[in-house]
Amino acid sequence: MRAWQVVAPGPMGTRPLRAAELPVPEPGPGQVRLRVDACGVCRTDLHLAEGDLVPHRPRTVPGHEVVGRVDALGPGVPAAVDAGPPGVRLGDRLGVAWLASTDGTCAYCARGAENLCPASTYTGWDVDGGYAEYVCVRADYAYRLPAGYSDAELAPLLCAGIVGYRALRRAALPPGGRLGIYGFGASAHLAAQVAIAQGARVHVLTRSARAQALALELGAASAAGAYDAPPEPLDAAVLFAPVGELVPVALAALDRGGTLSVAGIHLSDIPPLVYADHLFQERDLRSTTANTRADGAEFLAIAAEHRLAVTVSPYPLDAADQALDDLAADRVTGAAVLLP
Repeated sequence: MRAWQVVAPGPMGTRPLRAAELPVPEPGPGQVRLRVDACGVCRTDLHLAEGDLVPHRPRTVPGHEVVGRVDALGPGVPAAVDAGPPGVRLGDRLGVAWLASTDGTCAYCARGAENLCPASTYTGWDVDGGYAEYVCVRADYAYRLPAGYSDAELAPLLCAGIVGYRALRRAALPPGGRLGIYGFGASAHLAAQVAIAQGARVHVLTRSARAQALALELGAASAAGAYDAPPEPLDAAVLFAPVGELVPVALAALDRGGTLSVAGIHLSDIPPLVYADHLFQERDLRSTTANTRADGAEFLAIAAEHRLAVTVSPYPLDAADQALDDLAADRVTGAAVLLP
């Protein structure tokens, strides 16, 4: 099969991603194999390719926003799917997301925080992902997908959507509250729509004029530059841009008792905070770590109920390196998606 591997992490100009011909993988116990129909290009893939995330194994195939059809069942799948998609059959359309497995027995898993499991593994980091024509996934970690979306539209929902939804929840936005969104890429443009559907007033702060226009088109109350002050104090904010310098900017924009949630897996260094300006009056700063399967199920149910406008920039699988390079240079509006 055709695939891409992270061979030598470094800046995109050094070609860290290389095309390869690999054997079609065989599904192991409890797994299903999908023929990949679409795979979203996530900023996490860029962090892995450029070395911001240390590779967990050599020559990993990235990609963790995968939509595909089941074309093979591994041993024991009928029993394994009791906790996942019921009645998996050949030809079913399923989704593969970032969280690949957990131990299911640790204290974090027991309290419903499987995203914090120390033994967790991740698609496209610990196991091969969807920058390929086939991928294997544990059946109980695959997702049933809502109807009414194309494969390309569904792919970004599986990380940009799910993790953005968790970051939105971590921001503790009150009903009808005022939300600031810093950065407006694949994840942010989906989280904004969820917040607006739930009655929030959303203010988008991003450097891209195209992203500002998209934000207003999707129903944001305002759109301005990343370092600009929003037109009103914020009850909550989500930082999607991996820019630590924006943390004090966003904290200063919060009203008393407001919360800033950082959505990304990687963030550049945060400059010194001034307690009185950034944290006093019970402002909170929170990180977001991956997601639970429950987060995924909740978000996909919302996507089924509220038809989200998913802005997609399609690329052929053979242009995966170009898609990541465009993402690095902020040339992508919405979500880049590979279509084998």
